[in-house]
Amino acid sequence: MEFKLKEKERLDDLEISGLHIIQSPDKFCFGMDAVLLSGFAYAKKGNKIIDLGTGTGILPLLLWAKTDGEHFTGLEVQEESADMARRSVNGNKITNIDIITGDIKEVSLLFDKQSFDIVTSNPPYMINEHGIVNPDAPKQIARHEILCTLEDVVKAASYLLKANGKLFMVHRPFRLPEIFESLKKYNLEPKRMRLVYPSEDKEPNMVLIEAVKYGKPRLKVEKPLIVYDENGKYTEEMMRDYRY
Repeated sequence: MEFKLKEKERLDDLEISGLHIIQSPDKFCFGMDAVLLSGFAYAKKGNKIIDLGTGTGILPLLLWAKTDGEHFTGLEVQEESADMARRSVNGNKITNIDIITGDIKEVSLLFDKQSFDIVTSNPPYMINEHGIVNPDAPKQIARHEILCTLEDVVKAASYLLKANGKLFMVHRPFRLPEIFESLKKYNLEPKRMRLVYPSEDKEPNMVLIEAVKYGKPRLKVEKPLIVYDENGKYTEEMMRDYRY
Protein backbone atom coordinates (compact mmCIF):
# COMPACT_ATOMS: atom_id res chain seq x y z
CA MET A 1 0.00 0.00 0.00
CA GLU A 2 1.19 3.50 -0.82
CA PHE A 3 -0.52 6.53 0.69
CA LYS A 4 0.30 10.03 -0.53
CA LEU A 5 0.23 12.36 2.47
CA LYS A 6 0.22 16.14 2.33
CA GLU A 7 1.49 18.58 4.94
CA LYS A 8 -0.12 18.19 8.40
CA GLU A 9 -1.90 14.96 7.37
CA ARG A 10 -1.56 11.65 9.18
CA LEU A 11 -2.29 8.03 8.36
CA ASP A 12 -4.49 6.18 10.88
CA ASP A 13 -4.87 2.42 11.16
CA LEU A 14 -8.58 1.45 11.20
CA GLU A 15 -7.69 -1.96 12.66
CA ILE A 16 -10.09 -3.78 10.35
CA SER A 17 -9.29 -5.60 7.11
CA GLY A 18 -5.91 -3.90 7.02
CA LEU A 19 -7.50 -0.53 6.20
CA HIS A 20 -5.93 2.87 6.80
CA ILE A 21 -7.37 6.37 6.45
CA ILE A 22 -5.77 9.75 5.77
CA GLN A 23 -6.87 12.51 8.13
CA SER A 24 -5.85 16.02 9.07
CA PRO A 25 -6.33 17.15 12.70
CA ASP A 26 -6.39 20.74 11.44
CA LYS A 27 -9.47 19.95 9.33
CA PHE A 28 -11.74 17.26 10.73
CA CYS A 29 -11.25 13.72 12.02
CA PHE A 30 -14.03 11.14 12.27
CA GLY A 31 -15.57 10.37 15.64
CA MET A 32 -17.38 7.61 17.43
CA ASP A 33 -20.68 8.50 15.74
CA ALA A 34 -19.35 7.32 12.36
CA VAL A 35 -18.11 4.06 13.88
CA LEU A 36 -21.45 3.45 15.60
CA LEU A 37 -23.34 4.09 12.38
CA SER A 38 -21.13 1.60 10.53
CA GLY A 39 -22.12 -1.03 13.09
CA PHE A 40 -25.83 -0.16 13.00
CA ALA A 41 -26.13 -0.12 9.21
CA TYR A 42 -26.16 -3.25 7.08
CA ALA A 43 -26.14 -4.07 3.39
CA LYS A 44 -26.84 -7.23 1.41
CA LYS A 45 -24.90 -8.75 -1.45
CA GLY A 46 -25.42 -6.70 -4.60
CA ASN A 47 -26.49 -3.54 -2.76
CA LYS A 48 -25.27 -0.13 -3.90
CA ILE A 49 -24.54 2.23 -1.02
CA ILE A 50 -24.01 5.99 -0.92
CA ASP A 51 -22.81 8.02 2.06
CA LEU A 52 -23.98 11.65 2.11
CA GLY A 53 -21.43 14.06 3.54
CA THR A 54 -18.73 11.40 3.67
CA GLY A 55 -15.93 13.65 4.94
CA THR A 56 -12.66 11.77 4.57
CA GLY A 57 -14.50 8.58 3.61
CA ILE A 58 -14.69 6.77 6.92
CA LEU A 59 -18.16 5.25 6.38
CA PRO A 60 -17.54 3.84 2.88
CA LEU A 61 -14.30 2.30 4.15
CA LEU A 62 -15.87 0.73 7.25
CA LEU A 63 -18.97 -0.46 5.39
CA TRP A 64 -16.72 -1.95 2.68
CA ALA A 65 -15.08 -4.01 5.44
CA LYS A 66 -18.22 -4.86 7.43
CA THR A 67 -20.93 -5.54 4.82
CA ASP A 68 -21.56 -7.49 1.63
CA GLY A 69 -22.37 -4.37 -0.41
CA GLU A 70 -21.35 -4.41 -4.05
CA HIS A 71 -20.43 -0.76 -4.61
CA PHE A 72 -19.89 2.23 -2.33
CA THR A 73 -20.04 5.95 -3.10
CA GLY A 74 -19.09 8.87 -0.88
CA LEU A 75 -20.48 12.34 -1.64
CA GLU A 76 -18.60 15.26 -0.10
CA VAL A 77 -18.93 19.01 -0.76
CA GLN A 78 -15.49 19.98 0.60
CA GLU A 79 -12.82 19.16 -1.99
CA GLU A 80 -10.00 18.91 0.58
CA SER A 81 -11.87 16.19 2.47
CA ALA A 82 -12.92 14.45 -0.75
CA ASP A 83 -9.31 14.46 -1.91
CA MET A 84 -8.17 12.80 1.32
CA ALA A 85 -10.93 10.21 0.93
CA ARG A 86 -9.86 9.42 -2.64
CA ARG A 87 -6.24 9.02 -1.60
CA SER A 88 -7.30 6.69 1.21
CA VAL A 89 -9.33 4.56 -1.22
CA ASN A 90 -6.44 4.44 -3.67
CA GLY A 91 -3.89 3.70 -0.95
CA ASN A 92 -6.00 0.79 0.30
CA LYS A 93 -6.23 -0.44 -3.32
CA ILE A 94 -10.04 -0.59 -3.25
CA THR A 95 -11.73 -0.55 -6.65
CA ASN A 96 -15.42 -0.44 -5.69
CA ILE A 97 -15.49 2.83 -3.73
CA ASP A 98 -16.01 6.11 -5.59
CA ILE A 99 -15.63 9.52 -3.97
CA ILE A 100 -17.62 12.32 -5.64
CA THR A 101 -17.22 16.01 -4.91
CA GLY A 102 -20.67 17.55 -4.87
CA ASP A 103 -23.47 19.20 -2.95
CA ILE A 104 -26.16 17.14 -1.21
CA LYS A 105 -28.69 19.72 -2.38
CA GLU A 106 -27.81 18.93 -6.01
CA VAL A 107 -27.95 15.13 -6.03
CA SER A 108 -30.45 15.21 -8.91
CA LEU A 109 -27.67 16.65 -11.10
CA LEU A 110 -25.18 14.00 -10.03
CA PHE A 111 -27.11 10.74 -9.81
CA ASP A 112 -30.13 9.06 -11.35
CA LYS A 113 -33.29 8.88 -9.27
CA GLN A 114 -33.75 5.68 -7.23
CA SER A 115 -30.25 4.44 -8.06
CA PHE A 116 -29.17 3.24 -4.59
CA ASP A 117 -30.29 0.52 -2.19
CA ILE A 118 -28.75 2.09 0.92
CA VAL A 119 -28.09 5.67 1.98
CA THR A 120 -26.03 6.47 5.07
CA SER A 121 -25.41 9.86 6.63
CA ASN A 122 -23.71 11.37 9.64
CA PRO A 123 -25.01 14.91 9.00
CA PRO A 124 -24.25 18.16 10.84
CA TYR A 125 -26.10 17.97 14.15
CA MET A 126 -26.38 21.60 15.16
CA ILE A 127 -28.48 24.40 13.74
CA ASN A 128 -26.81 27.80 14.04
CA GLU A 129 -28.30 28.68 17.42
CA HIS A 130 -27.14 25.37 18.96
CA GLY A 131 -23.70 25.06 20.48
CA ILE A 132 -20.52 27.00 19.84
CA VAL A 133 -19.72 27.47 16.15
CA ASN A 134 -16.18 26.27 15.48
CA PRO A 135 -14.13 29.07 13.87
CA ASP A 136 -12.29 26.55 11.67
CA ALA A 137 -14.38 26.27 8.47
CA PRO A 138 -14.11 22.49 7.74
CA LYS A 139 -15.03 21.57 11.32
CA GLN A 140 -17.77 24.21 11.39
CA ILE A 141 -19.30 22.81 8.18
CA ALA A 142 -19.15 19.25 9.53
CA ARG A 143 -20.87 20.10 12.81
CA HIS A 144 -23.31 22.92 12.00
CA GLU A 145 -26.01 23.22 9.36
CA ILE A 146 -24.16 25.75 7.24
CA LEU A 147 -24.09 24.10 3.79
CA CYS A 148 -26.98 21.68 4.29
CA THR A 149 -29.83 21.04 6.70
CA LEU A 150 -31.43 17.89 8.08
CA GLU A 151 -34.22 18.28 5.53
CA ASP A 152 -31.68 18.58 2.70
CA VAL A 153 -30.17 15.24 3.72
CA VAL A 154 -33.53 13.48 4.04
CA LYS A 155 -34.80 14.91 0.75
CA ALA A 156 -31.64 13.76 -1.03
CA ALA A 157 -31.90 10.29 0.52
CA SER A 158 -35.50 9.94 -0.65
CA TYR A 159 -34.51 10.94 -4.19
CA LEU A 160 -31.62 8.45 -4.29
CA LEU A 161 -33.33 5.43 -2.71
CA LYS A 162 -35.18 2.73 -4.56
CA ALA A 163 -38.56 1.61 -3.20
CA ASN A 164 -37.91 -0.26 0.07
CA GLY A 165 -34.39 1.13 0.14
CA LYS A 166 -32.96 2.04 3.55
CA LEU A 167 -31.60 5.20 5.12
CA PHE A 168 -29.26 4.79 8.09
CA MET A 169 -28.50 7.96 10.01
CA VAL A 170 -26.91 9.03 13.29
CA HIS A 171 -28.09 12.24 14.94
CA ARG A 172 -28.87 13.89 18.27
CA PRO A 173 -31.88 12.81 20.39
CA PHE A 174 -33.05 16.38 21.02
CA ARG A 175 -33.93 16.64 17.32
CA LEU A 176 -35.99 13.45 17.13
CA PRO A 177 -39.37 15.19 16.57
CA GLU A 178 -37.90 17.13 13.66
CA ILE A 179 -36.18 14.01 12.30
CA PHE A 180 -39.40 11.97 12.28
CA GLU A 181 -41.37 14.82 10.73
CA SER A 182 -38.82 15.23 7.95
CA LEU A 183 -38.57 11.49 7.26
CA LYS A 184 -42.32 11.13 6.86
CA LYS A 185 -42.53 14.23 4.67
CA TYR A 186 -40.24 12.50 2.16
CA ASN A 187 -41.83 9.02 2.32
CA LEU A 188 -39.21 7.51 4.60
CA GLU A 189 -40.79 5.50 7.39
CA PRO A 190 -38.81 5.18 10.65
CA LYS A 191 -38.45 1.44 11.29
CA ARG A 192 -35.66 1.01 13.84
CA MET A 193 -34.13 3.28 16.46
CA ARG A 194 -31.44 2.92 19.10
CA LEU A 195 -30.39 5.47 21.69
CA VAL A 196 -26.71 5.67 22.62
CA TYR A 197 -25.70 6.51 26.18
CA PRO A 198 -22.13 7.50 27.17
CA SER A 199 -22.70 5.56 30.42
CA GLU A 200 -25.65 4.20 32.41
CA ASP A 201 -25.95 7.34 34.55
CA LYS A 202 -25.91 9.82 31.66
CA GLU A 203 -28.56 10.98 29.20
CA PRO A 204 -28.38 9.66 25.63
CA ASN A 205 -26.24 11.82 23.35
CA MET A 206 -26.75 10.01 20.03
CA VAL A 207 -29.54 8.20 18.23
CA LEU A 208 -29.20 5.65 15.42
CA ILE A 209 -32.12 5.50 12.99
CA GLU A 210 -33.12 3.21 10.14
CA ALA A 211 -35.88 4.37 7.78
CA VAL A 212 -37.39 2.60 4.75
CA LYS A 213 -38.59 4.23 1.54
CA TYR A 214 -42.38 3.69 1.35
CA GLY A 215 -42.22 1.46 4.44
CA LYS A 216 -45.26 0.60 6.54
CA PRO A 217 -45.63 2.34 9.93
CA ARG A 218 -44.04 0.26 12.68
CA LEU A 219 -41.07 1.41 14.76
CA LYS A 220 -38.81 -0.96 16.68
CA VAL A 221 -36.96 0.67 19.56
CA GLU A 222 -33.90 -1.40 20.37
CA LYS A 223 -32.38 -1.65 23.83
CA PRO A 224 -30.01 1.19 24.74
CA LEU A 225 -26.38 1.02 23.72
CA ILE A 226 -24.06 1.90 26.59
CA VAL A 227 -20.61 3.01 25.44
CA TYR A 228 -18.56 3.00 28.67
CA ASP A 229 -18.85 0.85 31.80
CA GLU A 230 -18.42 2.03 35.39
CA ASN A 231 -14.63 1.83 34.99
CA GLY A 232 -14.58 4.09 31.97
CA LYS A 233 -13.81 1.24 29.57
CA TYR A 234 -15.80 0.19 26.51
CA THR A 235 -18.67 -2.14 27.37
CA GLU A 236 -18.56 -5.71 26.09
CA GLU A 237 -21.21 -4.93 23.45
CA MET A 238 -19.25 -1.91 22.18
CA MET A 239 -16.13 -4.03 21.85
CA ARG A 240 -17.97 -6.92 20.19
CA ASP A 241 -20.39 -5.22 17.82
CA TYR A 242 -19.48 -1.61 17.27
CA ARG A 243 -15.81 -0.80 17.78
CA TYR A 244 -13.81 -1.19 14.61
